[in-house]
Amino acid sequence: MSVSHESTMYESTMFAALYGELTAHPWRDPQAASSDAYSLFVARSSAMGWLATAAEAAPGGLWGMNDAGQDLTGPRAAWFQVSLAEPLVPAGHPLPVQPFLACAGDVTARIGALHLRAVQLLLPVQALDTGGEPPATAALTLLEDAGWFADRDPHRGSRVRVTLDGGQNPAVRSAAPALVQWTRELDQNVFSCDVSSLTHGEGALDDFVRRPPVIDELWNGPAEHRATFDGTLAEWSLDALGWLAAFLAEAGHRHGIDTPLMLTVTR
Repeated sequence: MSVSHESTMYESTMFAALYGELTAHPWRDPQAASSDAYSLFVARSSAMGWLATAAEAAPGGLWGMNDAGQDLTGPRAAWFQVSLAEPLVPAGHPLPVQPFLACAGDVTARIGALHLRAVQLLLPVQALDTGGEPPATAALTLLEDAGWFADRDPHRGSRVRVTLDGGQNPAVRSAAPALVQWTRELDQNVFSCDVSSLTHGEGALDDFVRRPPVIDELWNGPAEHRATFDGTLAEWSLDALGWLAAFLAEAGHRHGIDTPLMLTVTR
């Protein structure tokens, strides 16, 4: 087990906030609806085999449900919080961010039409397990998964701004150049990072980047030490964003970050 003693103080919580305009379906009365973001997320993640429950006799599921909500008045259209089923992700497996965001996307699509502007994710990097020697192959798994985007429409590429915040852990700043270089060296077609785009300054950050809607105890907050870079994502979709988040979590873990990261991606 490669998680340091410092990282064990944090829970393995994943949080996702979807920012944008969520317009309720015309046939759905938000006041009279019998389901909400929480109940829909539980139902969907259970149906897909992603929900773990305390009653399970055998291992199964990726997460246990914590909370969720939606807001048709914005700017935070919906949010979801879960706890990983196990304190450590099995060696060779990435953080399950893609299924997490897939479930979140299915839920919001049930509620209404979402015009997505930004995604904010709490990534429990400390839950990644290298599994001894040789190092775990989560990166290889992610590279294989990237094949899903191989035959994409070349016109669907989207310019994005990525911010990684380590809260009170300054390691993200020192690790950022190597982390960005690592993303460029691997043969993947999902995300390309601009050369010389890395900055550590405040810049024109949205308020939710400066003050994420997550209690400090879950991630070593408040927000302080961050790195921001620009690049091109294969497509502006929760699918691609989930892959990118898992990819950056793996990169951070490989470059010495052992506390949770707050990732924000804006279009």
